[in-house]
Amino acid sequence: MTLTKDTELPEKSAMRKGIPSDWQRKIRYVYLRFIRLQGSPEQLARGMASGVFSGCFPLFGLQIVIGLAVATVVRGNRIMAAAATWISNPFTYLPIFAFNYQVGVWILGSSSTQGFTDLDSLRGWADMGTEVSVRLMLGSAVVGVIAGLLSYYLGLPLIRRLRQRRSFPSRLR
Repeated sequence: MTLTKDTELPEKSAMRKGIPSDWQRKIRYVYLRFIRLQGSPEQLARGMASGVFSGCFPLFGLQIVIGLAVATVVRGNRIMAAAATWISNPFTYLPIFAFNYQVGVWILGSSSTQGFTDLDSLRGWADMGTEVSVRLMLGSAVVGVIAGLLSYYLGLPLIRRLRQRRSFPSRLR
């Protein structure tokens, strides 16, 4: 039997179906690393909540440091905290921080365009910066606390379920 360029050996195509692609292997690796993290489900959930809380603040570069510090204080998993800070990433910055700003405006009871009226003077720019920063940080703190609590109470049963599956792998099949 002669093989041409267009024909393919049956063994080779069967092998392709059995071997997961590169990205599937990477996702599987991250999943396995996640379920094998050290600590109790409560520690992991506290770490996740710490990371989500700090990820709600617009402090780029400090979010992981803040997440690690909060996780240390609440005795959460620091690796989970560092990973959970990625709730804010280049794709989610704008929606998260715009929402946090609006929450800050709602809490302070002022108009969101009030600080953007006098942009001709240096004082107008300085006032706008202070007002915007206060609104954004206040909104970020409130949203961070709520998102952190939600991630803890939603993440805890999920982590327990994943740990249970790891303990009893025969149930998956």
